[in-house]
Amino acid sequence: MDINDNKDSLEDYSLDRSSEEMNDLISNNGEWEYAMRREMQEIIPGLFLGPYASAMKSKLDTLLNTGITHIVCIRQSIEANFVRPNFPHQFRYLVLDMADCPTENIIKYFRQTKEFIDECLDNGGKVLVHGNGGISRSAAVVIAYVMEKCSLTSREAISCVRNRRFCISLNEGFLHQLTEYEHIYKAQSLTYISDAAAQNLSAKRKRVEMDMENSHSSQTFS
Repeated sequence: MDINDNKDSLEDYSLDRSSEEMNDLISNNGEWEYAMRREMQEIIPGLFLGPYASAMKSKLDTLLNTGITHIVCIRQSIEANFVRPNFPHQFRYLVLDMADCPTENIIKYFRQTKEFIDECLDNGGKVLVHGNGGISRSAAVVIAYVMEKCSLTSREAISCVRNRRFCISLNEGFLHQLTEYEHIYKAQSLTYISDAAAQNLSAKRKRVEMDMENSHSSQTFS
């Protein structure tokens, strides 16, 4: 597969979508079997969510055959002995120290993980996000990314991820923070749009002023 295929597919998710395309994004993605909770699932092109079992040493061939290039490993410090990067020479890792409890501040990790995932996908790579069970912390990180990347509400993003990995189960604290982050990223988007519009207006004014000066100069010489 061409390295740009995944990049092109991902860009489609960032564009304005029709209601039919939106429904497809958050619709059910097929039958779910209990054994699938031990595997990783592709949520959007190039972005996978799974448990630590999908990143263990016995899974190296599967990871390579899938085309994984980056891994986000989420764990608490007390889990470091058994949830750890197993292939530091094969994949690029981002390791996050995050507790699976309602009071944990997960919003502070979203910008860092978005930059890491964006860098991977923008260069045609594929990334696996995993915690221990792949149902709470890692799911919250993926939901936040999908929400912002695809301009979804928190509920739509949760539906999108759950319909591809049915076993996700977030605590109330994480759900509340995802709703909060929806307002944060939307406000940031509006600020970015306003700044871009102001810059465009300023550039247009400068061009008009330069045209007027050139026109005045030409009239003076004539």
